Amino acid sequence: MAKHTFLPALFLAALAVGAPFAARAQTPTEQPAVISVTGEARISIVPDMAQIDAGVTSEGKTAREASDANNAAMGKVLLALKGAGLEEKDYQTLRLSLQPQYTAAKSGAPATISGYRASNRVTIRLHDITKVANVIDTMVTAGANEIGGIGFTVSEASMLLDGARAHAIADARRKAEIYAKAAGVTLGTPVSISEEGAAQPLFRARVMGGMAAAPTPIAQGEETLSITVGVVWAIKKEQ
Repeated sequence: MAKHTFLPALFLAALAVGAPFAARAQTPTEQPAVISVTGEARISIVPDMAQIDAGVTSEGKTAREASDANNAAMGKVLLALKGAGLEEKDYQTLRLSLQPQYTAAKSGAPATISGYRASNRVTIRLHDITKVANVIDTMVTAGANEIGGIGFTVSEASMLLDGARAHAIADARRKAEIYAKAAGVTLGTPVSISEEGAAQPLFRARVMGGMAAAPTPIAQGEETLSITVGVVWAIKKEQ
């Protein structure tokens, strides 16, 4: 005799009720109507910090001779920086190198080592950009024979951009309203706001090293800070 399995009526009712919900859960949700734009704003400001890349290069017949000469020369430069009122935390070694120098190969003969070159470079951070020219002259006078470049930056860039952020949002709204009007819809509230980039200004100037008799002329100029925001605006539904 075949066996029959009977399910409780309550269980069967639960299956019958749950089936429509399961079907609805698999139905893809309708994507909201939105307008996505970017807003931009810029401000101009004079940099208030500077960074100088400088160093000493020395040559010698032996590695020890080049290294000793370089250490002595850089020691004088660091003492000069300290004497100029710079704190030790504001300058640090950027790169040390010791490389052999070769003679040119002749008549198939291999190149030979003719001497060695030692280099020590430091980066100096200045919180007062009016001291840039004096610091460069101080280093050159003390023995620095390489001034690689100068970078000017704005120390509180993010805080200074706060006003520009509000203008960027206003710019985004202006663009979104143009699109909404052209499309015959009404602009709603922002769905999302994201900051896409706040560029840190950096102006680099190259200064040739040398025993300058006159103070080094430096012009820091003016930098432009920019901000870009992405805003997604909802489109109001028709009543």
